[in-house]
Amino acid sequence: MDRLLSMSVFAKAVELGSFSAAGDVLRMSSQLVGKHVQTLEQHLGVRLINRTTRRHHLTEAGFAFYERVKIILAEVEAAEGMAAISGGTPRGRLRINTPVSFGIHALSKRLPEYMAAYPEVSVDMSLSNRLVDLVDEGFDVAFRVGELSDSGLIARALAPYRLRLCAAPSYLASHPPITHPNDLAQHECLGFSYTELRTRWTFEGPEGEMTVPVSGRLMVDSGEALLMAARAGMGVLIQPCELVRDDLAAGRLVEVLPEYPVPSRPFHILYAPDRRMTPKLRSFIDFAVSAFGIDAQARLNC
Repeated sequence: MDRLLSMSVFAKAVELGSFSAAGDVLRMSSQLVGKHVQTLEQHLGVRLINRTTRRHHLTEAGFAFYERVKIILAEVEAAEGMAAISGGTPRGRLRINTPVSFGIHALSKRLPEYMAAYPEVSVDMSLSNRLVDLVDEGFDVAFRVGELSDSGLIARALAPYRLRLCAAPSYLASHPPITHPNDLAQHECLGFSYTELRTRWTFEGPEGEMTVPVSGRLMVDSGEALLMAARAGMGVLIQPCELVRDDLAAGRLVEVLPEYPVPSRPFHILYAPDRRMTPKLRSFIDFAVSAFGIDAQARLNC
């Protein structure tokens, strides 16, 4: 077997925690993933992974080997990137991190356009609401909502991230009217486990910006799960336009307090300043700014 390919398969199995998960990403069977690892072990004469029926654990030798393999694979990718620069054609693997709702309901809908335009680029997209470290975790770019910290990353501004306050008609029919943000204190507010949306919601009104405390029995770290709860009449929801647009249009949800809009949040695409501006990176940044930038209308119709 190709030793470099086996190293790449081994690294993916370590990162994802199982042969089956690595196989799903690499589009090969878990048995073939295991064969690659076994081939490396036979070549090295040491066991890299202790296998049980339920879990895999790196051995001491496996951990040391994995640390070196990461460096080797990064150097190979860098070398390919330099070759691509000289050729001028976007190619290679592009690793993207994006918030879950934006990734599912906005980026994934436009991504086929980019991949059709650049057939030699492969995309590895990670959906996560946590704050990732681009450099340590090996991402080329990340989309990030909210005010930026002084991270040293280079940021390109995109269209502001718009959120909507809404609820199911069944919930609104069976609970007291909501005519002012302060009324939310008497309602079940579906909490999003990230940022300040856990316990306080901010609105713009005639007197300016105001923040009200909110609470509820359900707190979830997934906008999609909160959407299901809102559809079922479990409470009031604040989530991005991309997530609630179809439900608002179909009448499954109704906008609440439209005269008190939720302030838009800054939205950026980020990359590390020491990341080589390869054709694949430049092409994707240009695509993202075109598709979701300040002048784009794709995300504004909500």
